[in-house]
Amino acid sequence: MFAGFSGAIFAPPLISRAHEVSHLPRLLKILRVVGKYRLDEFLVQQPGAWWIRLFLTPYRIGTYANSTNDSKSRRLRLAMEELGPIYIKFGQLLSTRRDFLDKELADELQSLQDNVPPFTSPSIESIIEDALGLETKSVFGKLDSEPFASASVAQVHKAELLGGEEVVVKVIRPGIEKTVDADIRLLKWVADLIENNSAIGKRLRPIEVVNDYEKVIYDELDLQSEAANTSQLRNNFEEISTLYVPKVYWDYTRKNVLVMERIHGIPVTDISELNESKIDLKKLAETGVGIFFTQVFEHNFFHADMHPGNIFVSRENLDNPQYIAIDCAIIGSLTDDDQEYLAKNLLAIFKRDYRRVAELHVECGWVPKNTKVHEFESAIRMVCEPIFEKPLKDISFGQLLVQLFRTAGRFNMEVQPSLVLLQKTLLNIEGLGRQLYPELDLWKTALPYLEDWNTKRLNPFTLLSKMQENIPNYIEQLPRLPFLLIKAIEQSSELEAIKESIRAQQELQVEKERLAKRRLKNVGITALVLAGATLIPAVGSFVSNISIVTLGLTAVGFYLLSFKR
Repeated sequence: MFAGFSGAIFAPPLISRAHEVSHLPRLLKILRVVGKYRLDEFLVQQPGAWWIRLFLTPYRIGTYANSTNDSKSRRLRLAMEELGPIYIKFGQLLSTRRDFLDKELADELQSLQDNVPPFTSPSIESIIEDALGLETKSVFGKLDSEPFASASVAQVHKAELLGGEEVVVKVIRPGIEKTVDADIRLLKWVADLIENNSAIGKRLRPIEVVNDYEKVIYDELDLQSEAANTSQLRNNFEEISTLYVPKVYWDYTRKNVLVMERIHGIPVTDISELNESKIDLKKLAETGVGIFFTQVFEHNFFHADMHPGNIFVSRENLDNPQYIAIDCAIIGSLTDDDQEYLAKNLLAIFKRDYRRVAELHVECGWVPKNTKVHEFESAIRMVCEPIFEKPLKDISFGQLLVQLFRTAGRFNMEVQPSLVLLQKTLLNIEGLGRQLYPELDLWKTALPYLEDWNTKRLNPFTLLSKMQENIPNYIEQLPRLPFLLIKAIEQSSELEAIKESIRAQQELQVEKERLAKRRLKNVGITALVLAGATLIPAVGSFVSNISIVTLGLTAVGFYLLSFKR
């Protein structure tokens, strides 16, 4: 499952450096859970791993009943759920790395349940009052003390403002930051151990994975960040009716409290109610795909946690179904270069132009510059061609990207976090779309958006607009012009020196060739002289008496005299 793990990752430094972990009791609990669920079996076939299995022997006491029957993937999921919210979140993030996890393990981690009992102390009222500096009765006409949703990081309560607006109040669990800080430090220590003591660790880059997770979890702990994301997404679709995003009440929003418009919609997975409402499921599925590509290629700002629990369908305007999105804590965005190269890659894949796909990966730096393009092209073709043999409606766009990134990983591709988020989101959207309408042709639905992006990019007015946008930057650079000119002159001088060196090498090569040609001509003359000498005895004789040697020397002589390099 984690192919290539070496026992070296659990070498004696794990024990000898245990004191470096400030929360040793937490480490011991983790070891107990690892032993309980026999997670050491992930290392069975790895060289040098025998000692860690021996080390975990005392921790196997209390192994749960189905430890020998359940798959390793299921046992890892159960272990993470027992370890608690931080590890549940980490497992969910890890499930997005399908470029190096096998399908079974990724699917199992994706199913991690983030449902925990609600907290009762301190009261929801006291948290809100401390955050706002106001009494709850001066803000809310109604406030349910019991949450209707509870997760590892936050819980949500129904409420009503004094003006009658229905809202939800999201509050962060008290003391969760302290737990997150401690577990993040522990995860970083383990990631450092893996990356610096195993070959596969260098490719998987666990330190980077943990750093990405750190950003995600701390963004979720900051409800003002989520509120800002929500407002931006709402503004992006203000004039597009396909997606509705709830309003944020900024006056009552703080880092640990978020007040937002309460929405009423049909859960997107409730197919029976969608059918009862006579919603066109085909159109609904295609609309979902359109929303995704609009976010990625038009807005470059996409909801990166669009699992079914965060998506609803409005009960209004059923002929043109509208999605409702909530929980905007995780947002993805691509750099201009990544966005451009992604679009070009997708268009090239549509055309089955694998050479261009390989070249684009090299051009944008996703794989090293020294990558052999023809080998990479061949590897891409081996992955894509079997997929394209299926009917278009059966082709998984998301899985194709997964396979492509996995193939690129063999060529040392460094997968960008933003691309991982995009891959995860596309898999969610595609899965949701096919759940609504199994015959969904994702390729046909997506292609117009890609072509439209390409057309807009090449539009002269678009180019002119970009130039206008950059004029302030150009003006700012004016004071630096002398420095830039001097630098350009220096670079020009360096370039001229390189050119001069190349010219000198070319002249030297020409001189070498001229001398070689002269030597060949001298040899040719010598051959003719020798041929002439052999002819002297044959004077007065028949031509048939001329020896083969004489003829050979003559031929060689004339050939060398006429030879041109």
